[in-house]
Amino acid sequence: MSPQAAAERREQSQAGSLRMLGQLKVAKALSGRGYSHRRFQPRWAHHRGTCDAREVVLARDGRGVRRNKYCHPVKGTWYSPYDGKVLKSEKLVDVDHVVPLAYAWRSGAKRWSQAKRRAFANDLTRPELKVVSHSINIAKGGKGPQSWRPPRRGYWCRYATSWISVKHHYRLFVTKREKKALINMLRTCR
Repeated sequence: MSPQAAAERREQSQAGSLRMLGQLKVAKALSGRGYSHRRFQPRWAHHRGTCDAREVVLARDGRGVRRNKYCHPVKGTWYSPYDGKVLKSEKLVDVDHVVPLAYAWRSGAKRWSQAKRRAFANDLTRPELKVVSHSINIAKGGKGPQSWRPPRRGYWCRYATSWISVKHHYRLFVTKREKKALINMLRTCR
């Protein structure tokens, strides 16, 4: 792809994300009362044969991934875009929910059915599931972009567009501070 085509693609991505962000309801965060990881994901959902969503993402985002007969990765290399680490062991990676489950709960998912929350937690279609280093996933926790951003500034555009896309698809609302932080991150798309 030429540099000009790449620049045009970034501008379209930024404009589309700004448009979607403008369509999201702005509201105060709901209480975290009643939240439990198990309300979304008592376990990873199976998607392909014996492979669950986590295993599918590990295979999708890794290089040279080999799996055992139970679909569990036993070898591979993964790149963590949040911190730029190259990881050579499945034990060092996590599958991150771009919009954390606890954050989604406070953004409206608290009112969803169990089935919709489970679909959200195992969504392989939207940019919601991403392989990252275990350490960066722990640092991120359930925080939103107003209080946590990937340390690699070069990933802010992709992170913000992914966050907005997921929130837009699921009609989750944003807070004022969250919206401002996303707009600032989208400025790095240039």
